[in-house]
This record gives sequence, C-alpha cells and structure tokens, in this order.
Amino acid sequence: MNQLFVILQETATQGGSGMSFILMMVAIFAIMYFLMIRPQQKKQKQLNEFRKNLQRGDKVVTIGGIYGTIDDIDERYVFLIVCKDFKIKVDKSSVVKDMSDVPQR
Repeated sequence: MNQLFVILQETATQGGSGMSFILMMVAIFAIMYFLMIRPQQKKQKQLNEFRKNLQRGDKVVTIGGIYGTIDDIDERYVFLIVCKDFKIKVDKSSVVKDMSDVPQR
C-alpha cells in the first residue's frame, strides 16, 4: 500500500495527467472493494441465513456472551433456556453463533 501512495505522490509532483490519477484512484477503490467490502458483505449474508434457519433446540450464543438453548422463536425474538427453569427473551439479531457442535463439560 505504501508503494502505491509513493507512486501517486510522484505522479502528482511530476505533473502527470489527470487521467492517470483517476485510473490510480479507481484501482485503489477496486482493491479496497475486493479485499475489505466484499468479504464483509459475504459474512453478513451468512449470518442472516444462520438467523433465518434457527430452530428449537439449537444451542446458541448471543452478542452479550449468554449461552442458551432455543425454546421458542418469534418473528423478532428468540426465547432462550439459560438454565433449568430460567428463560430469557432476546432479540433475534443478537444471536451470533451456533454451539451445537461444541462438546459439553
């Protein structure tokens, strides 16, 4: 990345044409898109698909670090069993991870 900025500075100080500067800026944007924006969009799409496919009995973790088993699913909310007789209602968007494959202690 530093080399790219050096090239841009040299082009600007040498009085290069505006077209080469525009091409360099387009190249920088394309690199940023494929290295940062696109992978983040893919990850968000996978997370939305995960939340859409939640089922009763799944073991999950919330953003706040609460581990629980899904007891009931509403349009916007998920009811988690945290321990034997303790249920909590959390927003569906706060569920971030499936813990079904993790062995229990």
